Amino acid sequence: MKSSKNKIGKILIDNNTYIMLLLLLIICAIISPDFFTVQNITNLLRQYSGTIIVCMGMLYVILTGGIDLSVGSILALGSVMVAYALTTKELGMIGAILLPLVCGLICGAVTGFFVAFTNMAPFVASLAMMTIARGVAYVVSNGQPVQTPANTIGRLGVAKLGGVLPWLAILALVVVVIFFFILRYTAFGRIVIAIGSNETSVRLAGIPTKYYKLSVYAISGLCSGLAGIIASSRTAIGTPIIGEGLELDAIAACVIGGASLNGGRGSVLKTVVGVFVLAFISNIMNLLAVPAYPQDIIKGVIIVLSVLLQEFTTRKSETI
Repeated sequence: MKSSKNKIGKILIDNNTYIMLLLLLIICAIISPDFFTVQNITNLLRQYSGTIIVCMGMLYVILTGGIDLSVGSILALGSVMVAYALTTKELGMIGAILLPLVCGLICGAVTGFFVAFTNMAPFVASLAMMTIARGVAYVVSNGQPVQTPANTIGRLGVAKLGGVLPWLAILALVVVVIFFFILRYTAFGRIVIAIGSNETSVRLAGIPTKYYKLSVYAISGLCSGLAGIIASSRTAIGTPIIGEGLELDAIAACVIGGASLNGGRGSVLKTVVGVFVLAFISNIMNLLAVPAYPQDIIKGVIIVLSVLLQEFTTRKSETI
């Protein structure tokens, strides 16, 4: 009997993130009849597609025991770069899409270099890149929103499969599947997790941990650059002010999804659930016309409670 209770308890603990999402869905559906409308769900998928992609990169960084505060600024830089390239018309559509991806990759690689090869604290290195990337975005855009030409990247932002499912959501799904496969089934994914669990042991095994640490920051920058393209496609502009505070949401989503800030523990699927937890909280408060400032307070309290729940269930699982 005791063994059966332990099994049930372990199942509940292991799936607490999904249970949290289910309860939140039920509460949102009860509070607002507009929550489960097709239009609202479609808007949510479009709005948070970029956030999901950013969180995939952030998760890999956190798995190594690091943190990346530059994701929001790199997103803004990517947004400005794609809009600027489309406006000048010198690179064409393909070049305009590649430019923010390359910029994001370079920004992430630079951060990763300082973290991996100079032993600079991830907080400091990514904080510096956060300032630099945002500054470059302001310089390129001259501090003003850059309007994208008609019938270019903006078409992606409004396109839907079957008239219902946004193509942006499909793109996010493809990225999630790729990251899930890499983390679960490849040596790279296993090494990334191992570095966060015990970097010294991995290094003594002859694995070049520095290059792996550099690569996860480069991947995070690449994801942020892609999210910048998505942001421009949604709004039809590139702006240097977009993405402010995104790094905090990305970290919160990963932690709500069970990732440990000490590294070595995290899940792609649960991180996606973490994004939707934050999305549903913001969405239901908007539907209830809750003012913006109280929203931040409520959101912060819920994040703290969610993290405390994760820590409690983690300790509990170790005793079962």
